[in-house]
Amino acid sequence: MRTPFKTNYRQDLTIWRHSGDLFWYGLLLAVLLMLPRMLGDFYIGELGAVFIYAIGGTGLMLLTGYTGLVNLGHAAFLGIGAYTNAVLLTAGFPYLVTLPASALFAAIAGVVIGIPTLRMSGLYLAIATLAFGQIVGTVFQKWDSVTGGFNGLAVPTPEVFGFPLQGSTSVYYIALFLLIVVLWIANNILRTPFGRALVAIRDSEVSARSMGINVAVYKTIAFAVAAAMAGLAGGLFAQYVNFLAPDSFDVLLSVQFLTIIFVGGIGSLQGVIYGALFVRLLPQGIALIRDDLPGHIGHLPGLEPSLFGLILVLTILFQPTGINGGWLRTKAWFQQFPLHRASGSRRQRTYAKSERV
Repeated sequence: MRTPFKTNYRQDLTIWRHSGDLFWYGLLLAVLLMLPRMLGDFYIGELGAVFIYAIGGTGLMLLTGYTGLVNLGHAAFLGIGAYTNAVLLTAGFPYLVTLPASALFAAIAGVVIGIPTLRMSGLYLAIATLAFGQIVGTVFQKWDSVTGGFNGLAVPTPEVFGFPLQGSTSVYYIALFLLIVVLWIANNILRTPFGRALVAIRDSEVSARSMGINVAVYKTIAFAVAAAMAGLAGGLFAQYVNFLAPDSFDVLLSVQFLTIIFVGGIGSLQGVIYGALFVRLLPQGIALIRDDLPGHIGHLPGLEPSLFGLILVLTILFQPTGINGGWLRTKAWFQQFPLHRASGSRRQRTYAKSERV
């Protein structure tokens, strides 16, 4: 087992624990940069979608995993970013303006929903965000002059310095770059006093207030940051699908993002990547095995959302640390072999907020 030997306090502020992390992440980046030369357009497009989902999932992880605020309307922020990007591109604005604007407009919407829900938590906050998502979805359907309503809205091909960004490869590289930037921002946020304040609010709002943390302000900022990341993912999503429809940003998409953070591993940025891979590739797996299932099961119209809900419930009950937690335990077992003891990796009891108070 490698234990970093720390000789000064600045080592606690570094992103890399040791040189091994830098090597492996650098190798992973090199492989990802070369994949478009080795895989077909379909697989590159799917990986680009995984990166887009991971960007939106990172925002939800900061809000739910690190701040403790459940959001069932996360897809609404994604939709705001997608329509903002599409409308501004149609109006002739450059891509380098429309993509940041997608994040900005979504962040403003995050502040709008964050301020009225400051005194809410738990089930009441989930219901409020669900209602917000439904309201935004209705706006997408009824505002025909802007969104196109049920007829949909075609997304123009963006250009940067005269070069058109079309095809799955362009989306892949842009999404990969922005995912790295978003993960870097999130990682740095969590290492600041602001990030530690978010964790304190998640663990106990009463204790956070007693330490002088302005809970209302931090909650609002957390909503804005999460919404901005979702809006950025929405802008990329518009470029990925090339056509927007209101029913693309429904409750199922919000449940998928919740599945990303819970299945991947609540409270870990690595878990966002695992969860995005799982959620994006699960429909492809269902499509492959659907024909082999019994007729009354394989052709059920609600098979995919039912599986998402079932997997989410089973993960919360039996694997609350998600894929990332399972990977960490497996890695620790191999590092400690043959001295591993089951009692050393036993999960400690966790408490709900009401039990802490």
